[in-house]
Amino acid sequence: MVATEYNSPQTILDNLHSAVIVIGENLQIVCMNPAAEMLFHISNKRASRKNIRKLIIKEPEFFDRLEQSLITTHPYNVYDDQLHIHNKQTIDVDYSVSPIQYTDNGKCLLLEFTRLKPQHRILHEESILGQYEAGKSLLRGLAHEIKNPLGGIRGAAQLLERELQDDNNRQFTQIIINETDRLKNLLDRMVGPRSLPTKSNINIHKVLEHVRHLVAAENDQITILADYDPSIPELHADESMMIQIILNITRNAVTAISAINNENGKIVFKTRTQRNFNIGPKSYPLVARIDIEDNGGGIPADLQEKIFMPMITGHAEGTGLGLSIAQSLAQQHNGIIEFTSKQKKTVFTLLLPIKTNND
Repeated sequence: MVATEYNSPQTILDNLHSAVIVIGENLQIVCMNPAAEMLFHISNKRASRKNIRKLIIKEPEFFDRLEQSLITTHPYNVYDDQLHIHNKQTIDVDYSVSPIQYTDNGKCLLLEFTRLKPQHRILHEESILGQYEAGKSLLRGLAHEIKNPLGGIRGAAQLLERELQDDNNRQFTQIIINETDRLKNLLDRMVGPRSLPTKSNINIHKVLEHVRHLVAAENDQITILADYDPSIPELHADESMMIQIILNITRNAVTAISAINNENGKIVFKTRTQRNFNIGPKSYPLVARIDIEDNGGGIPADLQEKIFMPMITGHAEGTGLGLSIAQSLAQQHNGIIEFTSKQKKTVFTLLLPIKTNND
């Protein structure tokens, strides 16, 4: 097979709109176009002359194919692949590799990448939001129907209490009043917070450290580690609500670890950024990703589809409100909480848009 000949890399880049990287015989990057700069989070200037192994990492099969293509001059396509890149992120892509010949640079490869929409994540996100909204709608109607008779019971108990002369009998009306108040408060918590967030610029790592020290003081048998990206900008968010979200998820993680009596219980707080990332139907230029990982027993399969619904819990002493409230607070910040779970590795991920100068 004869490789197609071009006069310069720029000729190719000017005629392609997908992410393109040109590499030489030693797998050094010759050039890349703006779409590739965005996909791989690196400028053409910084990437130039680097070995592509510095850009795409931990992918021996990927490199073997490139080297084979240079030798045989055979093009090839790969579909629905996941690549690990230098900034510790992964990208889902289709890509093609085409041998080319430059008059100045010798034998090269043209790599053309098309980023895939993470359909599985979109479907999972829609499922989370769908079951959450269905549960909230049901609870709003239920709470309204229950609160009306509760108000009548409380009012009747107060009237009865005024008629009673004996303090011993009044203790029973107090029990009725206190229990109706408790049920009303429970219903309010089930429906979720009503107050609007009071937003200001906050450091998410300050929030995480506050929760980390608080939970560590309550549970000295569990190690809580931090893996932070210090370059994350400040978030425009309600600090107390952020604390509540992180605290609710972390306490769930503690419960999951304690349930299996794990003597090496560990929770990891991890922060990263995601660029050009979708939360629900909207795309954001920059998103904060906060992972809370534990090595507990995992979420039972029969609970995973409804874990964010109020009153759903896998623990005998749980109220089933912590994750529901956390999801509600996240949504008030245009964010979402997702999760993956298996035995000894459950990761809850809080995704929050970061306000940029263009917003």
